[in-house]
Amino acid sequence: MTGKKGKIILMGSGPGDLDLITVKGLQAIQEADVLVYDYLAPGELLSHAGKDCEKIYAGKKAGCHIMPQKEINRLIVERAREGKLVVRLKGGDPFVFGRGGEEALAAREAGVELEIIPGVTAGVAVPAYAGIPVTHRGITTSVTLVTGHEDPSKEESEIDWASLGSGSGTLVFYMGVGRLGKIAENLITHGRAPGTPVAVIHRGTTEHQKTVVGTLEDIENKVIEAGFKPPALIVVGEVVSLRDKLNWYETKPLFCRTVVVTRSREQASEFSRVLRKQGARVIELPTIRLAPGPDPESVKEALSRLADYDWIVFTSANGVKFFLEALRSKGLDVRAMGKAGICAIGPATAAALESSGLRVDLVPETYVAESVIEALSSQEDLSGKKVLLPRAEIARKVLPDSLRALGARVDDIALYSTRIDEPENSGKVRQQLIAGEIDLVTFTSSSTVENFVALVGEKELRAAAERTLFASIGPITAAKAEDYGLKSAIVPETYTIAALCEAICDYFAQGKS
Repeated sequence: MTGKKGKIILMGSGPGDLDLITVKGLQAIQEADVLVYDYLAPGELLSHAGKDCEKIYAGKKAGCHIMPQKEINRLIVERAREGKLVVRLKGGDPFVFGRGGEEALAAREAGVELEIIPGVTAGVAVPAYAGIPVTHRGITTSVTLVTGHEDPSKEESEIDWASLGSGSGTLVFYMGVGRLGKIAENLITHGRAPGTPVAVIHRGTTEHQKTVVGTLEDIENKVIEAGFKPPALIVVGEVVSLRDKLNWYETKPLFCRTVVVTRSREQASEFSRVLRKQGARVIELPTIRLAPGPDPESVKEALSRLADYDWIVFTSANGVKFFLEALRSKGLDVRAMGKAGICAIGPATAAALESSGLRVDLVPETYVAESVIEALSSQEDLSGKKVLLPRAEIARKVLPDSLRALGARVDDIALYSTRIDEPENSGKVRQQLIAGEIDLVTFTSSSTVENFVALVGEKELRAAAERTLFASIGPITAAKAEDYGLKSAIVPETYTIAALCEAICDYFAQGKS
């Protein structure tokens, strides 16, 4: 035993969409000493736990119980008695068919401090994501949440089928897709009209959401044809008819589109987040890994002479990051840059500089080396001017060569390297490409193109190009892709991630495929 007082937090993660986690719930995960999580709790939430947090899977799904309920109760109490903050993470809301009450009582009976953090329940959120309000003026003022896990044909059902069948309110059945036929039969037998609208929503609020609409008399056959398996939610009632007008999530421009993001691990998250907000199924396949450059001495030498430069040209946000890290490692800060003018290629690079307290003097109109040369030469005569280019090891020589041709004295230092990464899912992505299961592959630099080809295989990619689209951040990246026979269907006019996302959405919103 420790002197620290233990505690159990019983919380719901919401119905599946990561963004539906409550602020309080996310904070609890971040502070947890022990995280005991369920099958329906989004696995991505685990990444928010501390590095020393003990993570224990106690998932339960139809026909498969990893850990019996009594063992879960014992486990969370035991860890709390050790003085730990135990977060019991459950899908949806812990008190709506989640057996949360049993776990809460176990904590109380053991004398352990208890806190409940409610979660957004699937019974309301999933229909909403399918464009179905569970109540609506003029249609119904009541909704009943029912477990569909109970066998409707058993002799002593706890479900009051007579009341459900004779009423007119919305019915929402959890975990009932395997017994859909019996549920429909019981409702019709007890008074519901066979033509009552029904919706079955598979993996609601996630990018894998699918919805089938029918009536009590035909919904089972439609769901069988669709091949639905758990988890799925059943909504019964006239409110289902509103879906035709209110369906919003499944009409997003990238809904059901599978998109591969090839950026580095450090940079992929924000790009992926934006794509997911537009409904995409995102596969992160980081093809590049960023590392310090091969010649740290040349970097140190350049940093020791920063005050001598007339211009410092940053070509990427990565260059800014490594430059500032190198400064700090030498015990320096931005004051060492002296009178040098600062040029940034692109708004993302400029934003990275300005967030560090540096004022950017020049941002070329277009975000390529040729535009930098034009912008700098229009500012002043570059003859004899000293220019520092802190950038990637493998970069085009157009910029330093052209500056030297104008008389500038250029130090082109390899501040960082882009090396091939080998993610564990590269084999799976290759299989998905061959099977035609990927709609779009995105490239954000020439390095991502080359490394993606190396990971997946040029032969496989050329074959996949007949049914898979490619999007490149700019013409240089697109040209590199075309070297391998991969024509980019999407290239934004502005060479930024934000513009690339917008161009992808516009492309699919126009019904192209």
